Amino acid sequence: MKELGKRGVWIFPDSPSAREVATWAQRAEGLGYDALWYPEGTGFESFGFAGLVLSETERLCAASGIANIYARDAVAAIAGHDTLNHFYGDRFVLGLGVSHVPLVEGFRGHTYAKPVATMRAYLDAMDAAELAMPTQERNVVLAALGPRMLALAAERTRGAHPYNVTPEHTARAREIVGPDAWLCVEQKVCVTPDASTARNVAAQTLGIYMPLTNYRNNWLSLGFGEDELGERGSDRFLDAMVAWGRPEAVRARIREHFDAGASHVCIQPLDPAGSTAPDLNAIEALAAL
Repeated sequence: MKELGKRGVWIFPDSPSAREVATWAQRAEGLGYDALWYPEGTGFESFGFAGLVLSETERLCAASGIANIYARDAVAAIAGHDTLNHFYGDRFVLGLGVSHVPLVEGFRGHTYAKPVATMRAYLDAMDAAELAMPTQERNVVLAALGPRMLALAAERTRGAHPYNVTPEHTARAREIVGPDAWLCVEQKVCVTPDASTARNVAAQTLGIYMPLTNYRNNWLSLGFGEDELGERGSDRFLDAMVAWGRPEAVRARIREHFDAGASHVCIQPLDPAGSTAPDLNAIEALAAL
């Protein structure tokens, strides 16, 4: 694959039409972004969503952030990866993750196992798959926060995709993954000068993540206290998770990630009005770093 590039957009699709997804992807591509990242939770299937993005663009990469390893076996995952890259010019990045207990056990009915051992076994099975397709270099990254998963990402894949993190975490992650691995960091942004508006949007967005053990443990390791991770979150926590202000202030946070060792930063543009759709004005305002 060509190098991923430095800039991406991370979207959280609620229930958009195909036309809306195409518009978001084409706007990002037209503004010079390198990748469109998206999750896999309780809605759209990851590989199908990537196919839509790739079919509506010419240069943009589609990147799963992340495809849940409990949603399909390892052979299906690597076959999907190879298929999309074969037909769409090597523009698909397969971000894999172990997800979270509620989404694995409550939603899918599987048993959530030890994350690092389970991911290692999944990667082993992917490598062992005998597919009747031409051999190709794989564009795989792992959702990784803690040191063991970060080390596995550097050992077995292109690198890591940390989510809900700070520049301090980015510096820590770069030390672990080494100088050559991809470090594709997600950063939530809200382009508004109004602190109250930005923090309300941040609290609304982060509310779905705050009960999840994976994220809480990482935030605690970064120096946030339990008292800051309550129902809404402290202002210090909200400001750390969501970069807000005028475009120049938000760009400064993005640069902090690059200075700390990120190779790629994907912005998740939150709408100051509270819509779940990505803020296209923010995508445009932050296009030039």
